[in-house]
Amino acid sequence: MRMPAPDPALIVRKDEIVRALRRIVPGEGVVSEPEGLVPFQSDGLSAYRQTPLAVVLPQTVAQVSAVLAWCQANGVKVVPRGAGTSLSGGALPLEDGVVLGMSKFSRILEVDLENRCAVVQPGVTNLAISTAVRDQGFYYAPDPSSQIACTIGGNVAENSGGVHCLKYGLTTNNVLGCEIVLMSGEVVRLGGKGFDAAGYDLLGVVTGSEGLLGVVTEVTVRLLPTPQTARAMLVGFASVEAAGECVGDIIAAGVIPAGLEMMDNPAIVAAEAFVHAGYPVGAAALLIVELDGPEAECAELSAHVVALAEARGATSVQVSTSEAERLAFWAGRKAAFPAVGRISPDYYCMDGTIPRRQLPHVLTRITELGAHYGLGVANVFHAGDGNLHPLILYDADKPGELERAEDFGSDILRLCVEVGGVLTGEHGVGVEKRDLMGEMFNETDLACQQRVKCAFDPDLLLNPGKVFPRLHRCAELGRVHVHHGRVAFPDLPRF
Repeated sequence: MRMPAPDPALIVRKDEIVRALRRIVPGEGVVSEPEGLVPFQSDGLSAYRQTPLAVVLPQTVAQVSAVLAWCQANGVKVVPRGAGTSLSGGALPLEDGVVLGMSKFSRILEVDLENRCAVVQPGVTNLAISTAVRDQGFYYAPDPSSQIACTIGGNVAENSGGVHCLKYGLTTNNVLGCEIVLMSGEVVRLGGKGFDAAGYDLLGVVTGSEGLLGVVTEVTVRLLPTPQTARAMLVGFASVEAAGECVGDIIAAGVIPAGLEMMDNPAIVAAEAFVHAGYPVGAAALLIVELDGPEAECAELSAHVVALAEARGATSVQVSTSEAERLAFWAGRKAAFPAVGRISPDYYCMDGTIPRRQLPHVLTRITELGAHYGLGVANVFHAGDGNLHPLILYDADKPGELERAEDFGSDILRLCVEVGGVLTGEHGVGVEKRDLMGEMFNETDLACQQRVKCAFDPDLLLNPGKVFPRLHRCAELGRVHVHHGRVAFPDLPRF
């Protein structure tokens, strides 16, 4: 099929934009050739693709500021991008916009163990922070499965979690401060090494804002001391309902594990074949429970969890006896997504959160929905806080399967809201869930959220097309925004 000819006006516009960006970021800092733009066409949600006008790769805050200021002055849309591991289309580019890639901001600027924090650039990978301080007996708690690749800037944008977020919190609970550049080019610092600042929690607003409010150029993260003891256990069950009930029993008993994960049989079998972690492949469901702290506390709580599991009819219980075995237990869970990729040509990873008490009901309904759509599903999720990650199996080469997978995923998200949950736990809304926002919010809710967007980005140029199903012009909402550093936030420190 012949592709439509490019819009001549767009070509002229692209040449103008590229020339301007190269004056700001010289050398190899601007990518505009078609073959060079291919890696930036999509993010982790690879079902969607779009080629941007250009990609700019700044190395300094001054360059980021100048790029954004020029783009605002000239009406150019900008999509911030970290490692591109977003699973909601959060970094999906625009045909008439530029991608602002932050991969060159990859340095750890300071490790301050006295204050138990580190100052890092947004392109530093999640795992690199823990690796840098491991020998000093510290680590960074949020640990998404993609932690070897995902960057801390992207974690801030999506408020990422991980297998240890039940006890230690999401990104928002572990970020102390940020430096951000507004669309106007203004540099603003929020928070720092100290306790929570007085006034509006703007750091909380920015964390999880999906790149709609500003571009993060520096992050101060909280470091935690490595626990004296960490013990993981694998608990198998003959049904997903029994495993779900056990999750509720553990939390109700006052036990807060460092991690409490669940996998169903398709996920168990795939992970075991990939990693050989020693998972019980005959189990219908598997809980991975990790307890940490002093040795005596871990021993007592482990025995308590075992008793609760046996009361729910656990078919097997394995408790790690060494650090190597503990890491092996987690290796299967961390590799669950690529493991499922070995058994299906394609999979669609969903993200929704429900009350823990609804786990048995929701898992049963997901199975029923899979039968309705004629598609397989493997369930891997953060059971302790009810954050589901169903992996819908499909083949994009078969006509209609991608569309059925998307409809299946939408029904799962509607189910999450129906039982008292929310549309996302850590992947964000992006473009994937944008048109489902009305399931959870009414027009007044959405208008209030959009006024926050207008306060930071009055011309709606930063990551447009994400989160909101229909974005009102700021004038329609009553524009309130930062204007030349005056009016809205006069108390914020500026640079």
